[in-house]
Amino acid sequence: MNFNEAKKLLEERKQAQVLEGFANLSKEEQDTLLDQIEKIDWDTIDLVQGETIVKPSIGKIEPLAAVDIKEIEARKEEFDKAGLEALSQGKVAALLLAGGMGTRLGSDKPKGELNVGLTKEIYIFQRHIECLQKVSELCGKTVPLYIMTSEKNDEETQRFFKEKNYFGYPEEDVKFFQQEMAVAVDYNGKILREEPGRLATSPNGNGGWFSSLANAGLVSDMKKRGVEWINLFAVDNVLQKICDPAFVGATLLSGKESGSKVVRKVDAHEKMGVLCKEDGKPSIVEYYEMSDEMAEARNADGELTYAFGVILNYLFKVEKLEEIVATKLPVHVVEKKIPYINDKFEVVKPEEPNGYKFEYLVVDMIRLLDDTLPYEVVRESEFAPIKNLHGVDSLDSARELLQKNGVEL
Repeated sequence: MNFNEAKKLLEERKQAQVLEGFANLSKEEQDTLLDQIEKIDWDTIDLVQGETIVKPSIGKIEPLAAVDIKEIEARKEEFDKAGLEALSQGKVAALLLAGGMGTRLGSDKPKGELNVGLTKEIYIFQRHIECLQKVSELCGKTVPLYIMTSEKNDEETQRFFKEKNYFGYPEEDVKFFQQEMAVAVDYNGKILREEPGRLATSPNGNGGWFSSLANAGLVSDMKKRGVEWINLFAVDNVLQKICDPAFVGATLLSGKESGSKVVRKVDAHEKMGVLCKEDGKPSIVEYYEMSDEMAEARNADGELTYAFGVILNYLFKVEKLEEIVATKLPVHVVEKKIPYINDKFEVVKPEEPNGYKFEYLVVDMIRLLDDTLPYEVVRESEFAPIKNLHGVDSLDSARELLQKNGVEL
């Protein structure tokens, strides 16, 4: 796209402010801005131009029973056998969501580079690689790993892995790809700029991973390898089991289209999404969407009716993902504080929300499937997310849980 094409498009869209100061940019900055303009998804921006943002209504919610820990223990040999068979045939790949930075942890590096060790270096990325190494040894075949980075941390993440020699994992079985970005707008639907030669953008949500994977040509890479299932997991949980043979086996034997690892909530109002049924199909209802009555409801045995919270560790069938993404996931319009430059080209860092970002969410992938297998895991053994330095779900609590599980720090 050249300048005249961009100018015409933006004027038609009443977004001419995007090109203010264009002549003062370097050739590289001009090219970057034009490239960003060409990639704008106008359908998402149209969601807010002259319209009131309405949150989607929730349908009829019902409990969804899980394969609980007791049943898993009783059938573990059966589940392990089926899972290891699929893994040994190369039917399962791992996909790590690692686009975040460690800002809240006091770091300007990717979150996966955080050292959780006390007397030696143990990085979050290292924990995940070591987990996959164990699985690969068990099944006799290296599990391919796909890592989704972001525009802000891709170069550093790849540099780090090379510096650490991929922690001993085969380099040819690790593929990186960048998450797609979405522009941000003010309350009037006007596109914001974070600097004169760059639009204000942010990653398009954790539900954008599959389209980003496909656009990077890596779905084709998976198919060449014979991959049929993807185990999706988030970077910050340092205790999770990835490509867990029992989880894989249980999902395959169930005949369902996906599997979802869950833990029992510690209390009725714990801040985590709850796996349930919505209008008869699997759904994840966020904690802030649940009424007090719903959150506090209990069964006859005293257990919470909506007891199972998701931990962002899913198993998806590739062919089903292609189907649901082809229909286009719903876009979530999220109110945020968005740094921007004003008409005087001054950087403004708002203290209150000033506009909208656009996101796709992985929970919608579950909602678009016909079924899923909720698979309960022992919380103390598989759930140690690091979201803060101290307090709940922190580096401190994760270290404590790692030590309880026999990890020498």
